[in-house]
This record gives sequence, structure tokens and C-alpha cells, in this order.
Amino acid sequence: MKRGEKIYIWQQKTWPQWTYDQPSLASLLAQVYLAQGRLQGRMHDLGMDLRDQATLRVLTEDVLKTSEIEGESLNPASVKSSIARRLGVDIGALAPSDRHVDGVVEMVLDAIQQHSTKLTTKRLYGWHAAMFPTGYSGLSKIRVGQWRNDAQGPMQVVSGAMTRQKIHYEAPPASQVNTEMTSFIRWFNADHQDDPVIKAGLAHLWFVTVHPFDDGNGRIARAVGDMALARAEGSVQRYYSLSAQIQRERKTYYEQLEATQKGKLDVTQWLAWFLACLLRALQGADQILAAVLNKARYWHAWAGTPLNARQVKLLNKMLDGLEGKLTTSKWAAIGKCSQDTALRDIAELLERQVLMRSEASGRSTSYELTPLR
Repeated sequence: MKRGEKIYIWQQKTWPQWTYDQPSLASLLAQVYLAQGRLQGRMHDLGMDLRDQATLRVLTEDVLKTSEIEGESLNPASVKSSIARRLGVDIGALAPSDRHVDGVVEMVLDAIQQHSTKLTTKRLYGWHAAMFPTGYSGLSKIRVGQWRNDAQGPMQVVSGAMTRQKIHYEAPPASQVNTEMTSFIRWFNADHQDDPVIKAGLAHLWFVTVHPFDDGNGRIARAVGDMALARAEGSVQRYYSLSAQIQRERKTYYEQLEATQKGKLDVTQWLAWFLACLLRALQGADQILAAVLNKARYWHAWAGTPLNARQVKLLNKMLDGLEGKLTTSKWAAIGKCSQDTALRDIAELLERQVLMRSEASGRSTSYELTPLR
């Protein structure tokens, strides 16, 4: 970067005075509000148990996908168990507690369920510390629960091999972070002219542009955005996952961020993409609702059928979308039992017509759920 050359948005003279063309966003914004209202209405018609199951399913996906965007894979069973513990939802046997998973879950839940509580520096520090309980990100020791200090050089977003790295973005120097975050937090907590949903898009962009921590900025930015959306909806429950939709559009997401962070303070294009992505997330929630209703219908149909704990566990796995074909070996591995026991379990379910042999079994016999009539 040449001295005096302004190539990043935070170097503009009027930073951080965002501008955007609200009339051009009006149609997208109206569609978002319509989709939000439709989804809330459909969920309101469900019983409390089904709403809890939908929330559990959505939040599990949200926690998994917000980490996947950053290239980190969490254990789905640990995530689901951690959320179930905190929501008080009965899912049977729980996976052992994992400090790292629990930290991400606590941040996501705090952002949504305590959305009306003010965002503060202390709260953001707490989220960051919860995400990195060991003080390490991978093998690298980082500053936990405090702003970055750039001791290892400027905060940059880079890609490529070490010898041919491409710099996509460079954040404001550490000496400015405290001032930047003070301005951001004051704006976030204030009531002003920005539409609440548009504010969520601005909050996400602003936070990730300042990049105040050594690591975890993307996940915290998405939590801040979710907090703003929860305020806009006035709800402590979440029936859709914006993080999951962003993960599906990950390449475009990073392209939009880079273009915006190297552009002017008119962020209309970023907001148009954000609103369209949010709309797709809301529309995709129909699949989650359908899956929850299908699962409830399934268990209602087989309510009088005697089943052991392993059979209930495996059937739930299949209803939740078990990856690959269900074979005797996979049953034994998931059910933590012998092959003989797995065969007996399956034979009982075949006899009761709960399971059926798959027509596309191939070399080894596989099984699928018997369709409900």
C-alpha cells in the first residue's frame, strides 16, 4: 500500500458514515418482512414441542455452519447436545460436553435470546473468551477476551501459499480499534433512522471491517448480525439460519465483502446481497418445518410399537437425514453394539414393517424407512 493511498473503506474521509439507496432496496426489504411474518405465523400454529424441535434443528445448523464458513468442523452430536442442554429439550442420550463447542453455542444463544440486552465491550470479550477457552486458535496462541494488538503485524485477510499470498483486505491498525469499537457499539445500541433489518446487514459489515480480535471475527460478526435480526423480529426463537445460507454462498459472500471493503461508503450493493441472502434463508426454512412435521407424524404413527433405545436412536438418525446407506455395520457402529445385535434390531423392525430393504442396496443389503400411508 502506497503512503496516502486510500484503498480500503475505513480510510475514506467520512468513515464510518454509511450511505445506501433505500428506495432501490425497498422491494427486497418488503419480501424479507413478508417471509419473516409468514414463517413466524406457521411456527406459531405448531405446538410448543414442535417449535422447540425446530429451534433445536435450526440452531444446531447455525452453529455448525458459522464455523464451517471459517473452515472449522465441529462435531454435530456435541453441538446438538450442547444446545439441547441449554434449551431444556429432551433428545435422549447426550454427547459429552466439549468446551470449545459450548463456547460457540453460548455466544449464538446469548446473541439471540438476550438480544434486548445492550451490546458492550465486556460482552464481546466474553463471547471471544468462550470461543477460545484454551487461549489458542489451532496451534497459535492469541489474545483472548481483548482487542488485537498487531504484535505480529497488520491484521490481514489473505489466501494462497506462503510464498504467493494474496492480500484481500487489511483492517484498521490496532491503535484505532478501541475508538472504532466504541463508535460501533454506540451506534448498535442506539435507536435511529436505519431500518432494523438493514441495520443487521450494516452491523455485520461494520464489525468484520474493523476486525477487532486476533481470530473469530467472522463468527462474532454473524452473531452480532443475528442479534440485530432478533431485535428486528422481537423474538428469542430462531426458525432459520442465515449462517447456513451464507455457508452455501460462501464464495459470493467473500467476494461481496472484499468488493465492499475496497469500495466507497455507499454500501447499497452489499445490502442488496445481504437482504437477498436473508430472503433465501427464510424461504429455505420451509424444508426445516417440513422435516420437523414429518418426524412428528412418523413417531405418532409408530407410537404403539415397542422399540429399544438403540432402535429409537437409529430411527431418529434416519429421520434427521443419515448420511449414506443404513447397513448392518453402520447400525452396529452408531448403536455401539455387535453385528449380531444390530441384525436382531433390524430384523425386528423389518418384521414390524418400520424398516424395509432398499431396492438400491448394491453389494451389501441396506435399509430405509417404510413410507407412511
